[in-house]
Amino acid sequence: MNLPGLYIHIPFCRTKCPYCHFYSTTDLAAVDLVIPAIVREMELYAHEFPTFDTVYIGGGTPSLLTIQQLEMILAGVRRHFPLAPETEITIEVNPADGDPGWYRSLRRLGFNRLHLGVQSFSDEALAFLGRRHRARDAFAALDNTLRAGFDNFGIDLIYGIPGQDRPSWRESLACGVSFLPPHLSAYQLAIEAETPFCHSYRRGSFDIPGEDGSLAFFLETAAYLESEGYEHYEVSNYAANPARKSRHNQKYWDHTPYLGIGPGAHSFQDGRRWWNHRSIEGYVHDLAAGKPPVAGEETLSREELRLETLFMGLRTARGIDIAAFRRKFGEDLPRVRRAIIQPLMDGGFILVRDGRISPTRRGLAVADQLALAF
Repeated sequence: MNLPGLYIHIPFCRTKCPYCHFYSTTDLAAVDLVIPAIVREMELYAHEFPTFDTVYIGGGTPSLLTIQQLEMILAGVRRHFPLAPETEITIEVNPADGDPGWYRSLRRLGFNRLHLGVQSFSDEALAFLGRRHRARDAFAALDNTLRAGFDNFGIDLIYGIPGQDRPSWRESLACGVSFLPPHLSAYQLAIEAETPFCHSYRRGSFDIPGEDGSLAFFLETAAYLESEGYEHYEVSNYAANPARKSRHNQKYWDHTPYLGIGPGAHSFQDGRRWWNHRSIEGYVHDLAAGKPPVAGEETLSREELRLETLFMGLRTARGIDIAAFRRKFGEDLPRVRRAIIQPLMDGGFILVRDGRISPTRRGLAVADQLALAF
């Protein structure tokens, strides 16, 4: 059985990116309230989960925390939870944060993986995205990462930015690859509900690529990165080798249990999903009263778990394990869904081999539609 993962949400940003829908606040005065509350929440769950083998500190912008604050969080993790040997411990980093000494201190604390929110190597694109760093900061952050001795790190990049053509996107990809990152994520710019970008988009302030343009970006990204030796193992994620896939993120795609700590964090265990308050006040208040800061929960039905297994499985190159799906849901997909599967195979969207139903590159481009077809 796969071991669970631990996610810790740091809900603070110096500035808010207009496209981001994750919970965060720019009220940094609350940091000193939230860090001790995060450690108190760990204590509440100290005996609810077995050994963790991944710890992921995300946000928000966890890299705005001091080394002392990060040390307090990791000390809480080690005090309240058992960790497997060689646990993957990741922190998200904004390239505008941290000097060389800060990166070296991360290694000393026990972080063994960084995830750098580069997004683009174009200053014009970064300005449009509302990022507070520029290309020179990204280059410096990557240099600091390498000089500090991190041999496991990832880069985030975004395509489909207004004004971005495919040659300029290829240039950003090439810049990223030049640092030989073990992991690279390439996301299409999404217009998330109730974000500033959503309101601007509805007013017609900018446009994004349509279906054909998005497909062209996606296919070119996959072809280029695969030609550079990267394995396209999930819709938006590429790894230089199997050992450098994000061990933590893979848990979200196969219903491995995970515990989310911090305001707005989500958790999953035994078919139950729950989520914390998306407010500092509610989160801190509940923990001060000695109770979990849970805002809501749901228990997934058998059919909901089945649908999620299809949706998440078909987002990965591994796809669906036919025998495991049959044992769990009592459905032999190749036999029961033959009328659906054969046209998808003929169209070059999926392969059925080695006991799995797996999406092709073209299938990954339309992964959500593939799942709906089943």
